Amino acid sequence: MTDRIIAVRKNGQGSIKEMKLSSGQVVDYHKAHEMAQNGQLEHVQLINGKDGELHLRSVPDGDPTNNLDNLPSF
Repeated sequence: MTDRIIAVRKNGQGSIKEMKLSSGQVVDYHKAHEMAQNGQLEHVQLINGKDGELHLRSVPDGDPTNNLDNLPSF
C-alpha cells in the first residue's frame, strides 16, 4: 500500500521537516525520502539537486496546489 503526503510542517527557515501522510502517520523528511525510494509514496519523486544530493519533490503535473511547498501545514 502506498501513502500520499497531505500536509507538511516547516522549520523556521521554511524548509519542510515533517510530513503527514494519508494514513495519518507523521514522518520526518528523511523517512519520507526513504519511503519514496522504496515506492511507498504516491505523487513524489527524487531529483538530483544542485548540491548533488537527492531531494524529494512532487511529480510535476501543472497543478501548483499539490506541490509539497504549497500543501497545508499541520
